[in-house]
Amino acid sequence: MSASVSSRILLSWKDLSVSVPSTQGGPSRSLLQNVSGYAEPGSLLAIMGPSGCGKSTLLNALAGRLGSSTIDSGEILVNGRRQRLSYGNAAYVMQDDALIGTLTTYETLAYSAHLQLPDTMTVVEKEQRVHDAIREMGLQECANTPVGSWYINGLSGGQKRRLTIAIETLKKRELLFLDEPTSGLDSAAALHVTNRLLTLAESGRTLVVSIHQPSSEIFQLFHYLCLLSSGQTVYFGERHKAQEVSQSSILCLSLRTSNKLLNIMASFL
Repeated sequence: MSASVSSRILLSWKDLSVSVPSTQGGPSRSLLQNVSGYAEPGSLLAIMGPSGCGKSTLLNALAGRLGSSTIDSGEILVNGRRQRLSYGNAAYVMQDDALIGTLTTYETLAYSAHLQLPDTMTVVEKEQRVHDAIREMGLQECANTPVGSWYINGLSGGQKRRLTIAIETLKKRELLFLDEPTSGLDSAAALHVTNRLLTLAESGRTLVVSIHQPSSEIFQLFHYLCLLSSGQTVYFGERHKAQEVSQSSILCLSLRTSNKLLNIMASFL
């Protein structure tokens, strides 16, 4: 079911800076410097850049997950207003799949629905949410397969990742943050996961994804790109326009490594 127009979220940030104090009493260390951008409803935003560039810091800052010791400045706006994201309208999917190996895909979602969804919902309504999550993440064929463990044959790595994401879709949150959801997956599984994220975005949700070294096929699925280097924005805008800039270079660009894209984009901006 598509998100209603009134519930959709436009997330924007302006001149966002984050630093951490020095443990030795010296000057603070900068993690992000004057970063700006936005994520629209119905879109898939990729936060890219080399290791240590600030991808996870930006994702955590936007999701309100920075540690209490950090120092931040700038604006984060939700639908044009300065406000904190509430638990009910945003979800955060971490890299690790924390699943119970003996439960099946269906049982995992049913158990999670029982814990997450309000008591005001009927059993039938909760059951429908479970089936919706299975369908959205393409888990029908493994609905009755156990998650698996070192002694139980179960889901593949890609299926586990899609199940982890499915858990976060049960409450129909309008904004999803995902920290490197394709990390550790083979190319086929990573593409499948990203295609499912695109489906979620097309339903009206806003998705913000940190991703490291996507394949060209995966890169093509994103609507917007935020490219970072050393905590600063190298490029922010529509993904296809980033490609147009890179293709105007005489250098040969391989989108399989964000570092190459970074080097070319830096020469134009």
